Formats: sequence, structure tokens, C-alpha cells
Amino acid sequence: MAYRINFLLVLALIACSLALVDSQHRARKLFIDLERAQTRSKELDIQWKQLQLDQLQLAKASMIDLKARRDLGMISASADRTVYLTMPPLALRRQDASLAMAAGQAANKPAAQGALPALELQTPAEPGP
Repeated sequence: MAYRINFLLVLALIACSLALVDSQHRARKLFIDLERAQTRSKELDIQWKQLQLDQLQLAKASMIDLKARRDLGMISASADRTVYLTMPPLALRRQDASLAMAAGQAANKPAAQGALPALELQTPAEPGP
């Protein structure tokens, strides 16, 4: 009977030893995978910073102008071909928009309900010299 117990203990010892070797092997493999992932992360971080630097350089006005002239054959517009547009102040644009909305709502009502006539928008008179 003592032999059976010793035999079972030896089998248990061998099983535990094999389990220990297997777990150490898996731990080493996971550590190697972790190191590879960290190395890849550093490489991607460096690449990301390089791309950001490239983007900043390409976004500069001088670079855009150079590429437009060299690659696309574009030229600057001459003064005689330049048209400047002026817009009325914001308050007048809002007033015009509200009048246009009122005119649109009035036009959508049926005539039986006594719709108001459409409003005409007036532009402010230009100041004299």
C-alpha cells in the first residue's frame, strides 16, 4: 500500500512538473508577444508623429501655393480680373431674411383667409459723396 501511495505521489509530482513547464512556456510566449506589441506601438507612434509633421508642412500657405503653381499650373489672378463683393451689415441681412420669411408665409396662405400681399424688400440707399 505504501508503494501505491508513493507511486501516486510520483505521478502527481510528474504532472505538476509538466504543468509548471507548460505554464512557464506560455508565460514566455506571452512576454515575447507583449514585447513585439510594444515595439510595434513605438513604431506606429513614430510614424504617426511623422505624418502629423508632414501634414503641418503641407498645410502651409507657401507649400500650397508652390504645389498649385508647379503641379497644377495655376497662376494668381490679375487685378483687372479680381471682383470684390460687398455684403450689407449683419443686421440688414437678418431683417431681409425675416421679411422674406414673412412674405413666403403670406404667399402660402389661401386667399380665403385674407392673405396679406407679398412684401417687397428694399435695399438701403447708398450714401452720397
